Amino acid sequence: MAVEQQPADRSAGQATDRPRAGAVADAVAALADERVDHRFKGLPPDAAGLTVGALAAERRNLFTGGFTTPVLALSAESVEANLALLEAYTERHGLAFAPHGKTSMSPELFARQLEHGAWGITAAVPHQVRVYRAYGIRRIFLANEVVDPVALGWLAAELAADPDFTFVCYVDSARGVELMDEALRAAGATHPVDVVVELGAGQGARTGARTEADCAAVADAVAAVPTLRLVGVAGYEGEVPDASPERVREWLGRLVALAAGFDAAGRFGDLAADEEIVLSAGGSAWFDTVAEVFADVPELSRPACKLLRSGAYVSHDDGHYRHLTPFNRVPDEGALRPAFRLWAQVVSRPSPDQAFVNAGKRDAAHDLDLPEAQVIRSARDGSVRPATGVTVTGLSDQHGWLRTDAGTGLEVGDWIGMGLSHPCTSFDKWQLIPLAEADGTVTGYLRTFF
Repeated sequence: MAVEQQPADRSAGQATDRPRAGAVADAVAALADERVDHRFKGLPPDAAGLTVGALAAERRNLFTGGFTTPVLALSAESVEANLALLEAYTERHGLAFAPHGKTSMSPELFARQLEHGAWGITAAVPHQVRVYRAYGIRRIFLANEVVDPVALGWLAAELAADPDFTFVCYVDSARGVELMDEALRAAGATHPVDVVVELGAGQGARTGARTEADCAAVADAVAAVPTLRLVGVAGYEGEVPDASPERVREWLGRLVALAAGFDAAGRFGDLAADEEIVLSAGGSAWFDTVAEVFADVPELSRPACKLLRSGAYVSHDDGHYRHLTPFNRVPDEGALRPAFRLWAQVVSRPSPDQAFVNAGKRDAAHDLDLPEAQVIRSARDGSVRPATGVTVTGLSDQHGWLRTDAGTGLEVGDWIGMGLSHPCTSFDKWQLIPLAEADGTVTGYLRTFF
């Protein structure tokens, strides 16, 4: 089967081309027409039947506007600060940016990220790509190899139907290339799928070809089929075993050298002269090292698209990423702000040193760290004070276990505001999340699709 060569604007992107954030915003606007009902926990029962847009327009208060506990909220101020910070950071370091959408799976946040200069959005699995496409995302980087024939058939049709759709995904094995080729041929693909060879982060790491020789063999397999086109190399430095700045820097150096070696060997010959060679890495823990190493990419035969994929920055957290953020190592670059707060209510106080709230595993991320008790809002007078002496010690399905020191004054009915760890498993527990200002005014709602 002969596969039609794709035009230049279907590639990983022109250096001056920007995604059309307005089209995404138009698609996202329709979410405001969805009706509020029993599907969305924590929202006011008396709002049932209102559209999301109408409820947002009421600007209810999170604490006095009829919301029920537990309820997860995002700080409007923190989200905006984090979006602006990464936009400035990537511009300052000459990086393109495709934040990993699996962190939030929120079209409203995708739209905001594109408005703040994102090149596109990163996905992990084909289902996420389908969600992105439903909301108008035109540039998608899939950080995984796709060998599902049904998903590849859908992708082939999507590429054929939309000349503005740019899609790039990993390949890391000759067998994967073979399966992709078979599926795309069977689907009657009319455009080759752009791929990047994934360099694994080391022996015992996650996915990716383990050696440069393995990567070359994968590139040879791509060159031998008409359904795929090699456009770059990529990987994930967060999986470097026993990661340290030195180890991460060494692996990133290998990735850059792989791109340069492929280019010198003419492996990107299917790209037009003004198309970009994709060089991609960057989770949320080491993007400072990525920026450092990518600053010294040698001159290639075509422009380099230095693509960062960090996603957890948009909400940040009060646990895992608070300790790992590169801004802790380079404070002059700025500081991310935790945006999550889970509010739960004390429902039992069986002893002076123990209390229970009505939020548990169904509500709070717990795969890396337990929630962190931060503030107490009194049920008596609405006053707020630090949660000094209150510690979350465990989670049941629908209860949080608290240890309380003497003098905390915690009572049944009080609200506890808790910080959360690991955004990737916080968003997936809530389908409609209030966006609240510091005084509790809810200015909008974020829809998620997991």
